[in-house]
Amino acid sequence: MSKNTAKIGVLLVNLGTPDSTATGDVRKYLREFLMDGRVIDIPFIPRWMLVNLIIAPFRAPKSAKEYRKLWTDRGSPLMFHTEDLTAKLKEKLDPKKYHVEMAMRYQSPSIADGLKALNKGNVKKIIVLPLFPQYASATNGSVIDKVMEEARKWQIIPNLSFVTNFVEHPLFLEAWEELGREYIARENYDMFVFSYHGLPERQIKKGSVDGYCQLSDKCCANYTKKNQFCYRSQCFFTTRLIAERLQLPQEKVKTCFQSRLGNDPWIKPYTEDLIKEMAAEGVKKVLVFSPAFVADCLETTVEVGEEYKEEFIELGGKAWDLVPSLNANDTWVECVKSIVEQES
Repeated sequence: MSKNTAKIGVLLVNLGTPDSTATGDVRKYLREFLMDGRVIDIPFIPRWMLVNLIIAPFRAPKSAKEYRKLWTDRGSPLMFHTEDLTAKLKEKLDPKKYHVEMAMRYQSPSIADGLKALNKGNVKKIIVLPLFPQYASATNGSVIDKVMEEARKWQIIPNLSFVTNFVEHPLFLEAWEELGREYIARENYDMFVFSYHGLPERQIKKGSVDGYCQLSDKCCANYTKKNQFCYRSQCFFTTRLIAERLQLPQEKVKTCFQSRLGNDPWIKPYTEDLIKEMAAEGVKKVLVFSPAFVADCLETTVEVGEEYKEEFIELGGKAWDLVPSLNANDTWVECVKSIVEQES
């Protein structure tokens, strides 16, 4: 009896980035990103009007300037770090067993193109790994949604496997520990801040099982089967796990949320509010982690690394150091390899 030698397909998916820093390309990216019903979860017509008549036209020029601050000769850091991760993963996995592709949820390379390449390779299974450690409908959920949208067009659909989160993976935690220790060895910090991308509170509540969500620190302090897919709970859990590995004093560890958009209430505490509180309390030296991001991007390099630093220093702080994202860190590559092998 002949053995099936078909490969297992692996699709790594990150958020996405404009094709360039030109205002037109940034506007195009914003429109695709914000028109996703899982990102701005309001009915289509008001969402279309909000995005196309207000946000994209007015925000694109400002965002283009922000993107120019982090663009390099290789282009967008989020893009080339994901490319480097993919290249290293290909070297680690057996090429006779795995076919690896990368994609972006928005813009290029698209999920459709990534899946097409895997399908063309006649893979027997596809493992989809959204590169977002904590599950959220607007990130992991959106990737899964898009993959299913594309796959249902096929006559033959291979076995599909989705990784919904990996906050507890020991190598993910070890990678952050390695990066954090490099900074801790050089400086005596007063506070350790873990800043995650924020979400509207309504999205957290919509995903609550049987209305369980309390949006409280007491609830999120315990990671249970009832709140295992609560994004806020997962973020607090991630902080605890990394802080434990680094043996950080509990009273010196803070979890907060950044990148608010609009006037609706988002999950708290807000990073900008925490900065003011720390400055008022006389905190001078802060080390910042952004464990919701595995590749440096606008939200890490510019928002946390530059804008928040400037605000903290203006308020009397002396040091605001940002631990870089995992990018193509070797331990992180081993983590992705381990996740893929576990799903195989």
